[in-house]
Amino acid sequence: MKNKNWLLYFILVGVVLGGICGWWFGPRMTAVAWIGDIFLNALLMLVIPLIVSSLIVGISGLGDITKVGKTGLITLIYFMTTTAFSVVIGLCMVNLLTPGESVKMVSEMPEGVASKNSLGITDVLPDILQSFISPNLIKSMLDMDILPIIVFSLVFGGVLTTLGEKGKGVISFFDAVNEAIMKMVHLVLYLAPVGIFALIASKLGAAGGGDAFWAELMKIGKYAFTVIAALLLHALVVLPAILIFFTRRSPLKFFKGASAALTTAFSTASSSATLPVTIECAEENNKVSRRASLFVLPIGATVNMDGTAMYEAIAAIFIAQMIGVDLGFTEQIIIFVTATLAAIGAAGIPEAGLVTMIMVLQSVGLPLEGIGMLLSIDWFLDRCRTTVNVWGDSIGAAVVDKLEEKYVEGG
Repeated sequence: MKNKNWLLYFILVGVVLGGICGWWFGPRMTAVAWIGDIFLNALLMLVIPLIVSSLIVGISGLGDITKVGKTGLITLIYFMTTTAFSVVIGLCMVNLLTPGESVKMVSEMPEGVASKNSLGITDVLPDILQSFISPNLIKSMLDMDILPIIVFSLVFGGVLTTLGEKGKGVISFFDAVNEAIMKMVHLVLYLAPVGIFALIASKLGAAGGGDAFWAELMKIGKYAFTVIAALLLHALVVLPAILIFFTRRSPLKFFKGASAALTTAFSTASSSATLPVTIECAEENNKVSRRASLFVLPIGATVNMDGTAMYEAIAAIFIAQMIGVDLGFTEQIIIFVTATLAAIGAAGIPEAGLVTMIMVLQSVGLPLEGIGMLLSIDWFLDRCRTTVNVWGDSIGAAVVDKLEEKYVEGG
């Protein structure tokens, strides 16, 4: 336990020093970007084998198919409920604070967006449903396309439970793989203080340093304030309230247990890269059952994107306010639905939300050029929303663990 505490303190020091050095030395800190890349790639290297082994072990540990169905339903309800809460909070905050009214629109089409402008509201649901199935799992692994890997692993694990002794041998193999991967996570975490320092310092340096970041922040500071305030409201009020109500656990103690995962999420801006640390924190620090953590967290890292859904809803209304378009109740309901669906389809990688935001903007006829206004500050807000995503996943694992114990195990 002492070793884990010291590691957490060193990680926090890395966060602070990374911010100070990136702010003060500016572009010169891009020289350490390669160190951060090594740390990030070391985490990403573990993601695919971890997801496959975790879900196979997790679903096989649930036992018969009725338990799988109940646990899956509880997990789905949690994900959909918290995402809906987050989008509603985002819509309320952006309508209340109106951050876009005092900002002048600029015409800048972000690179990579123009080629995707054929997407519309009618494309959202079919695209997401198609993304659940891949004709080539190896290619999906190479592309870090997680959804089809999740679907395959869940079905494969479920089928293994029906094969009797033959299936048990395969499950034992994946159980050993999972334990080995978690041992590797412990090794990678020793790189975390230096890796997190390099990631934050180099990213802030690439943004031009403290002065440049502050100048951009001042241009759309009210927008950034709206996003951060909404994220904090969801993270510090809604999610802890859910944790207390369903599990009777202390949010402060739970936060401390998840702090290594949250700082990793902030530094990497990737819920997928953070997944190994999230599972380690849930099991070792917050005493979530291995069965629940291995089932809930890999799915949550891809599907449960509270912060991303909220961010996309706020951004859409912000762009509408900039160009003087008054979106009525019907249009905002469309944004609510589309932001929720787009967040499910967003990859757990840095700035993936910018791509899926195209769906949200086009669903109500807003110009894609508005995304250009967000680019200068998005790298920072991306880290904030990813941290909230991981926090929601962590609490979800504890909630499902408790409800599973009450309603599934109890019959």
